Amino acid sequence: MPGLGTTYGRGGATAPPNDLLNSDAILIMGSNMAENHPVGFQWVMEAKERGAKVLHVDPRFSRTSAVANIWVPFRAGSDILFLGGLIRYVLENELFFREYVVHYTNASVIIPEDFKDTEDLEGIFSGWDANKKTYDETTWLYEGVEPVRGASTAQGAAEGSHGGHAEHGLHAMPDLCNYQRDLTLQHPRCVFQLLRKHFARYTPEMVEQYCGVRKSVFLNAAKTFCTASGPEKTGAICYALGWTQHSNGVQMIRCAAILQLLLGNMGRPGGGILALRGHASIQGSTDVPTLYDILPGYLSMPKFGDESKTLDAYVEKYGSRTGWWYNIDKYIVSLLKAYYGESAQPENDFGFHWLPRVTGDHSHQAYWLDMLDGKMDGWFVMGQNPAVAGPNSGMERRGLAHLKWLVVREMVETETASFWYESPEVKRGELRTEDIQTEVFLLPAAGHAEKDGTFTNTQRLLQWREKAVEPPGDCRSENWFSYHLGVLLREKARRDPQPRHAGLLALKWDYSIEGEHREPVAEEVLQEMNGYKVADGELVTGFTALKADGSTACGCWIYSGVFPKPGENRANQRAAKGFYGHGWGFAWPSDRRIIYNRASARPDGQPWSERKKLVWWDAESKKWTGLDVPDFTVTKAPDYVPPPGAVGDDGLAGDKPFLLHCDGFGWIWVPVGLTDGPLPTHYEPLESPVRNPIYPKQQTNPMALSKARPGNEYAASPDAHFPFVMMTYRLTEHHTAGGMSRTLSHLAELQPEMFCEISPELAKNLSITPGEWVTIVTARGAIEAHALVTPRIKMLTVDGKPVHQVGVPFHWGYSGLVKGDIGNDLIAISEEPNVRIMETKGLLCNLIRGKRAANLDAIGQLRERKGQR
Repeated sequence: MPGLGTTYGRGGATAPPNDLLNSDAILIMGSNMAENHPVGFQWVMEAKERGAKVLHVDPRFSRTSAVANIWVPFRAGSDILFLGGLIRYVLENELFFREYVVHYTNASVIIPEDFKDTEDLEGIFSGWDANKKTYDETTWLYEGVEPVRGASTAQGAAEGSHGGHAEHGLHAMPDLCNYQRDLTLQHPRCVFQLLRKHFARYTPEMVEQYCGVRKSVFLNAAKTFCTASGPEKTGAICYALGWTQHSNGVQMIRCAAILQLLLGNMGRPGGGILALRGHASIQGSTDVPTLYDILPGYLSMPKFGDESKTLDAYVEKYGSRTGWWYNIDKYIVSLLKAYYGESAQPENDFGFHWLPRVTGDHSHQAYWLDMLDGKMDGWFVMGQNPAVAGPNSGMERRGLAHLKWLVVREMVETETASFWYESPEVKRGELRTEDIQTEVFLLPAAGHAEKDGTFTNTQRLLQWREKAVEPPGDCRSENWFSYHLGVLLREKARRDPQPRHAGLLALKWDYSIEGEHREPVAEEVLQEMNGYKVADGELVTGFTALKADGSTACGCWIYSGVFPKPGENRANQRAAKGFYGHGWGFAWPSDRRIIYNRASARPDGQPWSERKKLVWWDAESKKWTGLDVPDFTVTKAPDYVPPPGAVGDDGLAGDKPFLLHCDGFGWIWVPVGLTDGPLPTHYEPLESPVRNPIYPKQQTNPMALSKARPGNEYAASPDAHFPFVMMTYRLTEHHTAGGMSRTLSHLAELQPEMFCEISPELAKNLSITPGEWVTIVTARGAIEAHALVTPRIKMLTVDGKPVHQVGVPFHWGYSGLVKGDIGNDLIAISEEPNVRIMETKGLLCNLIRGKRAANLDAIGQLRERKGQR
C-alpha cells in the first residue's frame, strides 16, 4: 500500500472495477485476475468487447492470458526491469501527457545538487549508512526544503508505511511547498530529467536479455499500453500479490504508479490502478487495521521515543502545514475519544499515553522468530492458518511448539490448531507430541452468513451484510469474542488495580448487546466508526465535522459519513444511480468512487475531453460537479491561489488534485515516506539465477531483510544446486490455506491433489513424465507434488542461458478431505522493508524425480551444497 500511498496520498484502489469499461487499454501484471478475482474480471471481458486492449504480463499462461490480446511471459522477479522499460519507452518516445505531468505531478520540481542517484553510486541512493543499513531520507527532499530533525530518524525510517499517511524518519513533516520548479522540464536536476537518467539503461535490449521477453514482444506491449494516454484515451493497471510479495514489491507498485502519472491516467475514467483484494474485506482489514504499525484510518501508531511522549509531538511528526494531513489532530483526538470516552480529556492528552508504542519489528514475520527464540508466551489466531499459509511454514509450525498457549478461532480444525499431533514434523519424529507444552484452545467461529457487519472490498466500498442464520452450537462472531473477552479482562483488571491496567479500564466498553448469546449490536460499532458529537451522541455527517477539542469521537475517520444519521446506514443502501453506482454501499472517502478525480479536468477546471469527462468546475454555481463526488473541496475554484500563510487544504492551489500530499502533487519522486529510495530501481530477488545486470555491486534491495538463520537459509545467486526459478500462486477452486475449501467436498473434488507446473523442456531434461511424483527442494525445505507438464510455463532465455520456472500452488495441508504437502514450506521468512511482507516469487529450487521419502539423501546433499555457483 505505500507504493500507492506515497505516490498519490492514499493506499487503496483508485477506481472501481466497473470503471474498466472506460479503459482503452488494461495492463494486468502481478495478478491472475480471471482466476483469483473472477467477479471483477467480468469488467475486463466487457471492456475488451468494447474495444479495449488487454495485456497480461505473467510467467504463467493462465485463464487471464487466454483472453488477453497480448500475453507476455517473463522471468519472475524481473518486474522492475520490465516496468522500467515501459517508463523509458514513454519518455524516449515523448508519449507522456505533458500538460498533466507539468501541472499535476512533481516532475518539474528541482532536487538538490548533492543528491546522488543509484546511477552515480552503483546501486544505492545518497544518504546510505552502511553501518546502520538504512537511509537518511533528508537527501531526497526538494531543493530549498529544510529538514526538521529530531533526536532520532532511524526508528521511524525503519518502520514503513501502509497507506495514505506516509511514515517518515524526520522529526516533523518538512514544508514541501517551498519547492523550486522548471515548467519546461529541462533543468538537469528536475525530477523529470532525473527520472529519464535513472531509467535510461532499461532498454528493450535489457528487457529481452534479463526478463526473457523478446524485443518485438516488449515493443508491441509497450506501444499498446503507453498510447492509451492523452485527452481522449486512458489505460488502467491491475495488480495483486504477484507484485506485493517481493523483496522490492512496493517499488514495483511505484513503477506502475509513476507510469500512470506520466500517461495522465490517474483520477480519470478508465484510468487508475486497481489493487485487487483477494478476500471480501482485505481492504477493510487495513482500513481498520490488523497491522501493528497503524491505527484506524491510516493514522500512524506512535513509535517509542520522542515522538510519542506527548500528543503534540505526535501531531507535529505526522501532520503537515498544508494538505489534508493538517487535520491529523482532529482525527487522532476523535479516535482517542472513541476509545476512552470520558476518560480522554485535554489534561491527559486525551489518553494518548495509553496507546501502545511500536518498539521494534512486531510484524507477522518477526513473531515467528520471536516464538522460536522463546520470546512469546501466547498467540491468538483468528481468520488465519499460518501453519500452511505462512512463509517457511515448517519453521513456523516449530515456532508454535515454543508457545505456552495458542487460541485458534475457526470454523474447522485447521493445521494451525492440530500442529501438535498431526503436523509433518510430528509424523517424521522431529517434534514429539508429549514434549510440546503448548496448550491449544480451538474456539468455534461463526461464518460470514451467521453475523451482521460490513465488508470493504477492492474499490473501498463498504457493503452491509445481514445475518442469514444463527451460528450453530457454540460458534460465535468476532464481535462477540472481542467484546466478551474485553469484559472479562476489564473485570480481572479491576480486581488487580495496577498502573499498567489504567488504559484497559479507561476503555469506553459500553456496546449494546442483543439476543440469546448477548451479541454486540454491529450497527452501533459502525456508528462509532462514523463518528458522533460527544455532548449528545448526534452522528456526524462526515470527517469535515470532526474536531480536535474532544467534542467529537470517531473510530475511523475515513469511514465517516457511512452512517450520517439514525436509520441511514449507507453501507446497507441498495439503490444504485448512475454509472458509478452511487446509492449502493458507501465508498470511502465520502462516497468518492474515483479518487483524485480533480485530475479528470484540465487546470482550468474543464474536462480534458467530452469522452473522458468525470468532474468539472461549474462557473455559474461556483462549485465542482459531475458524474462522481468530487475528491476536492467543492467550492475551491480552479484558479484559487493560496494567500501567504494559508494552512491545510487552504494552502493548496485550485489545480492541485492530490490533496493528501502537502504540495498537492502526484509524486513521481517520493521525497519522504519510503525506506528504500525516492525512485524505484531494479534489484534481484533474494535468490536469483542471475547477477543484477543494472548494478552488479548491489545484487538485492539493500533495505530488504533476509532474516537468514539456521532453518531459514538461502541459496546463492546463482546457485548450481538450485537452478530453477520458483513462484507460488493461488487456484480458483481453493481458498488460500485451504481451511474453507479443502473441507468442502465439491471444491476438494475439483482440485484434489498437490501439483507443480513445469515446462515440457524441463520435463524432458529431467526425464519427468506427466503426473509422476517429483520432489521440489529449496534451501529451506522439500515437498512432493505431481508434475503437471504444460506449455503454459515457458522456457526463457535469460542472459544467453535457458531459465526454467516452476509454479507451486500453496493450498494443501495435512487436514481436510484432500491433503498434500505445503508449498509455503519452501519459502523463506523475509521482509520487504516498507511493509514487512515476504518474498514468494522468483526464489530458487531444484526438482528430483520421485516422492520425498525416496529422496532424503539427495535432499540432504542439495541443502549441504547450497551456495555453490
